[in-house]
Amino acid sequence: MKFQKNHIQICNPGTGFLLVLLLLIVCLSYSCQYTGNANVVQPPEANDTATIPFKLPTLTFGIPSDSFNIVKDHVRRNAFLSDILEEYGVTRQEIEKVTSNSKDVFDVKKIRAGNNYTVMTDNDSIARLRYFIYEHDPLEYYIFSFNDSLNITPFHYKARSEIFFASGTIETSLWDAMIGNGMNPELAVDLSEIFAWTVDFFGLQKGDRFKIIYEEKFVGDKSVEIGKIYGAEFISSGIPILAIPLIQDGEENFYDADGKSLRKAFLKAPLRFSRISSRYSSGRMHPILRIVRPHFGVDYAAPVGTPVHSVGDGKVTSVANEGQAGRMVRIRHNSVYSTAYLHLSRYGKGIVPGAVVKQGQIVGYVGTSGLSTGPHLDFRFYKNGYPVDPLKVKAPPVEPVHEDNMARFEKIKTVTLDLLGSFN
Repeated sequence: MKFQKNHIQICNPGTGFLLVLLLLIVCLSYSCQYTGNANVVQPPEANDTATIPFKLPTLTFGIPSDSFNIVKDHVRRNAFLSDILEEYGVTRQEIEKVTSNSKDVFDVKKIRAGNNYTVMTDNDSIARLRYFIYEHDPLEYYIFSFNDSLNITPFHYKARSEIFFASGTIETSLWDAMIGNGMNPELAVDLSEIFAWTVDFFGLQKGDRFKIIYEEKFVGDKSVEIGKIYGAEFISSGIPILAIPLIQDGEENFYDADGKSLRKAFLKAPLRFSRISSRYSSGRMHPILRIVRPHFGVDYAAPVGTPVHSVGDGKVTSVANEGQAGRMVRIRHNSVYSTAYLHLSRYGKGIVPGAVVKQGQIVGYVGTSGLSTGPHLDFRFYKNGYPVDPLKVKAPPVEPVHEDNMARFEKIKTVTLDLLGSFN
């Protein structure tokens, strides 16, 4: 895997997208150096008077923590908040009071197994709990106070943003390319979503390449989030595809060099980062029945519980256990196309007959229900009621750049191309 990642330094970027890109070009040519004057506080002149240095308290989540004993841990599977707090002497009445007082601040039912928490207790033999800090995500924490006031207070870290350029050549998969080079895996997800309608990520070939300019957010030295994507290019089977962002009708989407949307009517696949275990065929040896019969779908092997996404907007027509097909969801997308998702372990939230679904919405989870040798999704595509090969469906693109937005789009495209062309 050939890989390159460069840091792009920005001098006071503005909030507008075009301004950010223009500043990127400026900072590629000129180093950003501070030339102002710094005010230096001079130490007092030495004298004979002895002084006692004042030590500032250590702050942890904004709390002076020098006098507390601090314990860090994570929420165990199937554990309740009360299980954690009662271990440190908090009563049921106090737990009910703190959750009741702050029910509009944080719903304790949202506490998830695996998430980290910090406990601050009195530094004595009783070790009474004073603060419980729950890490909801890397930027958002909630402080449970068990002092005179029983309440929950949000604590937010302010992330530091940096802009990078990355490029690479695929050896196995996009996911492996990112993970193997220490990239935030969220970047692979973002790239796959941007190009989901134009690049078949299950059919990537060795030698396919990508370039991307993106924002990454840090707390300290820890990468916590991928921010804006300022432009990207994916070269699949020798064919380059640009991704140029533009806000149109109040929504940001990505467009190719001609201003056509990269978003098609259907996703290329209903799963992310899986593998095809069986293709569409008019005659396949059934792995269990051991007879040759048609297989009018594509099997994607994936672990039980992997989210299954609707490949397009539509309406759910059936949610049922259909014998050998197991738990199945059927969706009608329009008067021509419909899809089916077989062998599910369970259904997505709100997925019932008549429900309206959006592209990318979770309709179920991979399972092995029905007649199945192992966990996988059997995905089926129908055109005018007849099964077709999902891998060969060519769907029309959504709206292109409007005529009145074309001048603005051309400016953004020019800057994006200049930036992508500045790197190998």
